[in-house]
This record gives sequence, C-alpha cells and structure tokens, in this order.
Amino acid sequence: MNLENKLSIVLPAKNEALNLRELLLRIKNIVPDAEILVIDDGSTDNTSQIARDTDVNVIRHPYSQGNGASIKTGARNAKGDILVFMDADGQHNPEDIPALLAKLEEGYDMAVGARHVSTQASWLRKIGNRFYNRLASMMTGHRIEDLTCGYRAVRADKFRKFLYLLPNGFSYPTTSTMAFFRSGFPVAYVPIHAEKREGKSHIKIFRDGVRFFIIILRIGSLFSPMRLFLPISGTVFLAGITYYAYTFITTGRFTNMSALLLLSSLLIFLIGILSEQISSLHYRSAEDNRRTWR
Repeated sequence: MNLENKLSIVLPAKNEALNLRELLLRIKNIVPDAEILVIDDGSTDNTSQIARDTDVNVIRHPYSQGNGASIKTGARNAKGDILVFMDADGQHNPEDIPALLAKLEEGYDMAVGARHVSTQASWLRKIGNRFYNRLASMMTGHRIEDLTCGYRAVRADKFRKFLYLLPNGFSYPTTSTMAFFRSGFPVAYVPIHAEKREGKSHIKIFRDGVRFFIIILRIGSLFSPMRLFLPISGTVFLAGITYYAYTFITTGRFTNMSALLLLSSLLIFLIGILSEQISSLHYRSAEDNRRTWR
C-alpha cells in the first residue's frame, strides 16, 4: 500500500519564519507527492508568506489560538487519509517520516516519534517527561515511551474521532496518545533524535506541566475510571484499617476518623463504579460512529 498518495503533512506554525523555508523544502524532497498544510497560528512575522512562496497550502488563524487548535484546524482541512503532524521549528527531522509511515503499513493506527533522552531540552523537562510517561502508562495499561512528542503519523479517520477531546494548548499529544490506547487503536513508537530548536519555545514548563498532569487524569478517568479510583479507594481503605488497628490497640475504641476514612473509601469506590458505567456509554457512542463511517 502506497501511503504517500494519501498523505497530508500538517505543520502548526507561530512566528517560525526563521526555520520554515528550509524545513518545507526538505519535506518536499522526502515526500514530493504529499499535501503540505501550514497552519499559521496568528504569527506576527512573515510565516504565512514564506509558506506561500514555497507553494504549500496555508490556513491562517486571525489570532493565536494555541498549538492544539492548529492541529484541529489541520486535521479538519487535510485531504489525506494519513496525517503526519510535526513542529515547524526545525526540531523534527523530515527524514523520519518514512519510518513513521512504515509502522502504519504494519497495521498500526498511530506511529509516534520517541525522542532519545539526550535530545530533550533540559534536565527538568527530562524528569517531568519521565514522570508523565510512567503515570500515563499506569492509566492506560500500556508502555508509553514519549507522551509529549508531537511528531506522529495517524490514520485520519481514527484521529478525527477524538478532536472534541483535544485541548487548544500544547497537550494534544498527551490526549491523543491516551485516547488511542484506551480505545484499542494500536500505537507504535519510532526512535527519533530531536534537533535543537531555533528561536524561543512557546511552552512554559510549570504551567503546561500542570496541564499535562490534569489531562492525564481527565483522559484516564474518561476512558478507564477504575484505574484511577480503585488505587485511591484502596489507599484510603488501608489508611482507615491501619488507623483503626492503632486506636483499638492503644485506646480500645473505634474512632470517628477511622469511620470517615472507611466511608470515604467506599464512596470513592462507588464513584469509580458509576464512572465506569458512564465510560461504557462513551465506547458505545464511538462504536456507533465507527459503523456510520463504514
């Protein structure tokens, strides 16, 4: 199957005039038949003009809406059955596109670039990414090698199912990866080396780090609630039993705190059961949509 004939390359870009021309020429050299779509997210430089001069399609947001919003705009307007998302700042090497596409040819629905740890920007970001990878792996039940890398190839019909979940900010890789895993769409990882970006990064480590954490919990509770609520319930229950044993041995009585912890454990467990039932409705809706597309 020749994926290049059905391929769209989507590049969110904000003030990337410094890097864009060379990157677009490299992409054209690697996949000359692909549609290339630059989403100008309210740039104040000549990003759009450079893209047009390079003879690629451009969609411009009238003001900056965020990286995720640009991804959604690209996914809605791309004509290809296969979408490749990559940054326009020069970090992602176009020569890795064939390796991503090869994974889709093997039957995967998403292929994600997994950055080598030595190519990540700072020690603080390395620690944060490692923590998020492990937390997301626990929530999905699958090993996630790189949760936050935006360089990926996906099947367009599968990806568009989750557009309503994607945030407008910088957390679309987190959301889409977890949604694919929890929906049973196979995901593969391809080792890549991210280049040093030219220009200023738009990601704020602490602000966006908190957003990543919240999104992991939100997507986990949406697609697999008991993986979130059951460990919390078990921990609170264990704390209640332990405190009860302590007070019984030391004072010979059952305290209000023990009762509160045990009841809280039960309530958290019941909330998890209820969330699991609500989550099943989400899967049913997804299956109905899949039958409609077929």
